[in-house]
Amino acid sequence: MKITFLGTGTSQGTPMIGCNCKICKSTDERDKRLRSSVLIETHDKKILIDAGPDFRQQMLRANITNLDAILITHAHFDHTGGLDDVRALNYIKQKAVDIYVETRVQRALRRIFYYAFDTVKYPGVPEFEFHKINENSFNIANIKITPVRAYHHRLPVLGFKIDNFCYITDANRISPKELKKMQYADTVVINALRREKHLSHFCLSDALAIIDKLKPKHAYLTHISHQLDLHSVLEKELPANVSAAFDGLSIYC
Repeated sequence: MKITFLGTGTSQGTPMIGCNCKICKSTDERDKRLRSSVLIETHDKKILIDAGPDFRQQMLRANITNLDAILITHAHFDHTGGLDDVRALNYIKQKAVDIYVETRVQRALRRIFYYAFDTVKYPGVPEFEFHKINENSFNIANIKITPVRAYHHRLPVLGFKIDNFCYITDANRISPKELKKMQYADTVVINALRREKHLSHFCLSDALAIIDKLKPKHAYLTHISHQLDLHSVLEKELPANVSAAFDGLSIYC
């Protein structure tokens, strides 16, 4: 599989509006972070995890013209706000986009994008084909996907394990039972918001502790805020098997 990080930032992205800190003012492209999203490519399928407000920009920047499925981790706007822009894919492919969501997330999306579900639809509204998922494994074509339950403060969210790749974002707690699902993954991606403890996100030490427990061949940090550090500084202090992901980074699993 080829994994491309389309966005590695937090809900506010980096640079953050109105901020003059050294990270927000950095000229290093690795410090410019759109909202978190990742593209998974097999030999014949493209699967996106999350479609935040930067979805359109991310698709254009990476020259992505087709998606076979979108997996949604949770309903927060920075992970779903770009779904209106699947209209372009609807038009090109003349079909609805397959979206895999939990029931609670589907309810939220039906409220947010209410106009897509009107009895009499306005021409050109986005077309979604929802597929209900829970904590049980499911398949997209011949690709097995195992959801991993995590908690974003008190909000249940999902991560996903696909083959030997595991992706967790917007979490601050994972039970031992769910961590077992992540064992034996060669590549783990996990959120690391900042150095200080946070109410609803893993901080850097939290993320490193989980990585040390799982012992993947390599791990990548994502959902990084401007409060963590410059990419060039952070990279020098991370363990040998851990890297800070950045927008546009592609890896192979």
